[in-house]
Amino acid sequence: MSSRPLPVVQRVPLFQGTPEYEALRQKYLSELEASIPDEYYLPQSLIDNPPRDVTSIPRECGILTAEEIDITESYDATALAAAIASRKFSAVAAATAFTKRAAIAHQLTACLVEYFQGEALERAKALDEHLEITGETVGPLHGVPISLKEHMPIKGHYTALGFLDTRHIDDYDCQMVAILRAAGAVFYCKTNQPQGIMHLETASPLGRTLNPHNIDLSAGGSTGGEAALLSIRGSILGIGTDIGGSIRGPAGFCGIYGYKSTSYYLPTKDFLVGGFAAELTVLCSTGPMGHSLRDMDLFCSVVKASNPHIEDPALIPIPWTGISTTPKTTPLKVGIMWNDGAIIPQPPVKRALAWATEQLETKFPGKFEVKPFVPYKASEAMISIRKAYWPDGGNAVRAHLAATGEPMFPLTAWILKDAVSSEELPVSKVLEYRVACDAFRQKFVADWNAQDVDVVISPVFVGSACEHETAFYWNYTALWNYVDYPGVVFPTPIKALKKGAEDYAPEDATPLSKQDKHTRELWAKGDFEGAPINLQITARKYHDNELFAALASLQEALGLP
Repeated sequence: MSSRPLPVVQRVPLFQGTPEYEALRQKYLSELEASIPDEYYLPQSLIDNPPRDVTSIPRECGILTAEEIDITESYDATALAAAIASRKFSAVAAATAFTKRAAIAHQLTACLVEYFQGEALERAKALDEHLEITGETVGPLHGVPISLKEHMPIKGHYTALGFLDTRHIDDYDCQMVAILRAAGAVFYCKTNQPQGIMHLETASPLGRTLNPHNIDLSAGGSTGGEAALLSIRGSILGIGTDIGGSIRGPAGFCGIYGYKSTSYYLPTKDFLVGGFAAELTVLCSTGPMGHSLRDMDLFCSVVKASNPHIEDPALIPIPWTGISTTPKTTPLKVGIMWNDGAIIPQPPVKRALAWATEQLETKFPGKFEVKPFVPYKASEAMISIRKAYWPDGGNAVRAHLAATGEPMFPLTAWILKDAVSSEELPVSKVLEYRVACDAFRQKFVADWNAQDVDVVISPVFVGSACEHETAFYWNYTALWNYVDYPGVVFPTPIKALKKGAEDYAPEDATPLSKQDKHTRELWAKGDFEGAPINLQITARKYHDNELFAALASLQEALGLP
């Protein structure tokens, strides 16, 4: 036990609950603190006065060796798997490097909720022994460290469904974890998620996750712990879930890759024990988060090669071809969605869209047909999806909070506000929502067909990563959940500039809505300097392979890692 508490940077205080809640919260925080060795503690002076951008601290703090810096910074998951297979690095060396860096990352961003270095090193040692004895790896992810979002069950570790009263230790691996473990993965930590797992900011009873590029900004949610950990290179590959933007939003905020599959394409079995009532209308998806396009492809190829539909008949047995898929059309027809008709994105996002458009139009003439894309009634979809999320009127949320005296966080109240009721909706009303969603999807695809595009490039969010407690508008991600289209968020070289260096263009001077006006007020108030600007690419439902074929075609033109 350390002589001082684990130092963790926190910029905005968490919300206080009852004494029972605070005691339980402190118990879990103390367990996390006790799991991180003293020698990984950062100086208190750094915690008290951190720089705005903390991404270089793991490299400069003196805790990591030169080899550990090399392992965590110079490789993506594909290259690291090859390096371990060739015995350039041992699995133990890789696990040591990433567990140490994750401990540093947590102190800077509050990204972890559980840390199990000892178990990871034991697993890595067994993998090294297997390779030494047999000359073979156990699978394509042999020795690759993988981080997990908190609600994904892994044997012997905590799982929670976004509320403190749901936290418990599981005695089994969920299907996804079992597949990755069989492929050789090494698990070493669980990452933070927000209250209810339904915010685009990650603030939970165990901490508020900060954006490594600018700690005064959000890391996104609900997979914000993963995104922050990956962004600061404390992880090389992670897993998220997405029912409104929970993979894509954090990936965009933190400047990494994130892939939301079409529903029932990748396994989610046991991710949410007891289910989520929103899925009566809007379906959840899962997918990888990482540093390169080929890592997204590797992850999916491993998972789909295990034939997960044999165990879970809900899954659609479409084989994975990914970046090896042959494009169906030439030139590739790329729609650019400049806005959704409700909120014009803030200036850095528009700059990124302009950059992408120019790259595609000039780099490889004739390879891409670039055209504007106007989404069908996106505002209508947002009204519908907010209601569909909570057919119980938010009663389950209130019951979970009451169980321990957990306070309702402001963004929980925000996402509930259109659906709050003391009574659950009748079956007839839930059916009405489902029928309306199906009808909207039919009209949406007809409009997509009329605009004649293969894929659409669009914003990820109304701006860059937002300031804490201001992740209000999910428009640019939730639309695609409502129609159940797959999407990948990818990095660009664009970053938000110093405050005052850019503003809305004259042609965008008039707000499109009250939400647009509010977004401009947040822009004027905030300071987003250094925030990465990602974009999102989307394809038709179950055209996940075609989506990756498009990304492979775009890779050189956009300089994608």
